[in-house]
Amino acid sequence: MKSVWSISRWAALSGVIAGLLLGGAIAAGSLALTNLTESRARLLDVTGPQVLQSASLATAMLNQETGVRGYILAGRSEFLEPYRDGLRAQDAAVAELRRLGAVPGTAAGDDLDRVLGAATTWRTTIIEPVLAGAPATGALVDASKPLFDEVRASLGVLQNRLEAERLDARDDLSSSADVLRVMLIVIAVLLCGALALVFLVLHRKLIRPIRQLAVEVRDVAQTDIHRAVRGSGPKEMRELASDVESLRSRILDEVAELERAQELIVTRTRELERSNSDLEQFAYVASHDLQEPLRKVASFCQLLQKRYQGKLDERGDQYIGFAVDGAKRMQALINDLLAFSRVGRRPGENVLLETGDLLATALGNLEDAITESGARVTHGELPVVHGEKTLLTAVFQNLVGNAIKFRGEKPPEVEVAAERDGEDWRFSVTDNGIGINDEYAERIFVIFQRLHGRGEYPGTGIGLALCRKILEHHGGRIWLDTTVQAGTRFCFTLPAAQHADEGNERP
Repeated sequence: MKSVWSISRWAALSGVIAGLLLGGAIAAGSLALTNLTESRARLLDVTGPQVLQSASLATAMLNQETGVRGYILAGRSEFLEPYRDGLRAQDAAVAELRRLGAVPGTAAGDDLDRVLGAATTWRTTIIEPVLAGAPATGALVDASKPLFDEVRASLGVLQNRLEAERLDARDDLSSSADVLRVMLIVIAVLLCGALALVFLVLHRKLIRPIRQLAVEVRDVAQTDIHRAVRGSGPKEMRELASDVESLRSRILDEVAELERAQELIVTRTRELERSNSDLEQFAYVASHDLQEPLRKVASFCQLLQKRYQGKLDERGDQYIGFAVDGAKRMQALINDLLAFSRVGRRPGENVLLETGDLLATALGNLEDAITESGARVTHGELPVVHGEKTLLTAVFQNLVGNAIKFRGEKPPEVEVAAERDGEDWRFSVTDNGIGINDEYAERIFVIFQRLHGRGEYPGTGIGLALCRKILEHHGGRIWLDTTVQAGTRFCFTLPAAQHADEGNERP
């Protein structure tokens, strides 16, 4: 039968049982410790001091008897000094015995009263008459002896009683110590038993079900994911097993969905491969079959323009000019489309490149435009990167070419810089041109998107789109820095070389 108790209930039951056992043991131990403390206090604070004070009282009495005897025999007053000291010691001992419990009504108090009564009889009969002036004779000494023997006998009774009480207190102390020792052993045994009980309950109701669940989960994870997970033990463990089973079912559903998605990806990949094949065929046709008729159209239009320039009316010359311009723009557009479509499809050699050399090559290609515009291009220290030389040269050429093309009234000033940015090199191309509004920061990277008419600035509107595609192909990105107040700044990144000997990495 499955357990309907939760872990908390089993833990509470174990705690209650262990608490009751330990509570009883602790209570018994506390009682034994209290008895031990009382017995010790009785021995050390009452009976022991009483025995000592009774001995002091006996000594005081003997001192009194010795002093009186000497005075009677010698008749000298200095022999009474021990008697007087004995009286003071007697009073102190009696006061201390009263304080320690030898009060009238108790056995020790009655014994002490008898001692004091016998001592009083001895003093009134023997000492006080002598001190009052009665003659001290040998008969008086003989009469003192039986009276003082009564004092000694009373003192003996008192001392015997107090010694018996001291021995009883010592026996009680020893018994209490034995009881406490036994109770400590019992407490230790009960503590071990309680811990063992708690361990057994936890092992049976928690640890063993967890191990069984772990074995099932491990078997599902490593051997058969289709095997159901069934938990046992307390309510929480069965709920956990149910959650694991739900997770397993969900994983199976997601795996099935992933398999269907994988099949769809394979199908789409085949379709993409066919589409790429068609694009390659189109590129071939565009680069050969379309270029040839365009070259013929452009050549013959140029021949017409050369031969009949000025022989036709103004409108005829204008039409021929439109035809020549359209043919040239069509050729440029086809060439740019071919360059755009080839990026990443047939990758070239990926080698270490000095970006300073790439910039120099790009500036050489732009020499005529630089000379015509009077542009000044500067750059700082440029790093070494991995990439394809032709493609990255095209990036620098497009960005510097745009900076020269979209210039203002002043001669163009272009600055190329690079700095380390984590795992990348961040390049920037800054100019003093006409600038770009922030609202067009994304639009300018879309193919064929132009912000100006063809009559204002030449071009096909594909340059920045080509730069983005080339940089993304190399694992970088490009963006317009909208924080620049005047002119334009394009920033782009390229991954840094992975080893120190691969380039001039700067700290």
